[in-house]
Amino acid sequence: MSEEAENITREGIAEPQDPKVKTQNLILNKLTEHFGEDLANAYESYGMTTVVVSKDRIFEVMKFLKEDPELNFHFLTDECAIHYPNNKDQELGMVYHLHNFMSNTRLRVETFFSIENPVIDSMTPLWSAANWMERETYDFYGVIFEGHPDLKRILNMDDMDYFPMRKQYPLEDGTREDKNDKMFGR
Repeated sequence: MSEEAENITREGIAEPQDPKVKTQNLILNKLTEHFGEDLANAYESYGMTTVVVSKDRIFEVMKFLKEDPELNFHFLTDECAIHYPNNKDQELGMVYHLHNFMSNTRLRVETFFSIENPVIDSMTPLWSAANWMERETYDFYGVIFEGHPDLKRILNMDDMDYFPMRKQYPLEDGTREDKNDKMFGR
């Protein structure tokens, strides 16, 4: 019997041989089984599996990814916000990078929401490291983390009434007279 024939299951579907593909399939199958309609999208970008989750279920999804014995994503590598001003009703987003040290698997989890209501569940009950990452995100993007133990600015001045990483301001000062656009190829 050929090697290819041995890889065919009873249903006639070839099992993936690449361990990375098997792990990706396991993650996506488990998430789909438990959170089906709340998964908006799943794709691979730059070699990392990415899942897009509904904002309303983000805490439950993250808790599941951490506590499921097969998935075992115990390490929150990074948590940050993104701003896409042209995405109506989904201008702000949160990106979480998780790592399973046992299988050396990384996962990116994204969720998007309106800039009019930038409130999302805090991940500090799951990962204490989320504390400072969420404070930084609040400081620069204005995302409010519900349930955060001490949400306040940590890098910018307390009296700032805006969030500097939001793309709400022109990149250049149009009133400057010392600039000549010809010098910049325009």
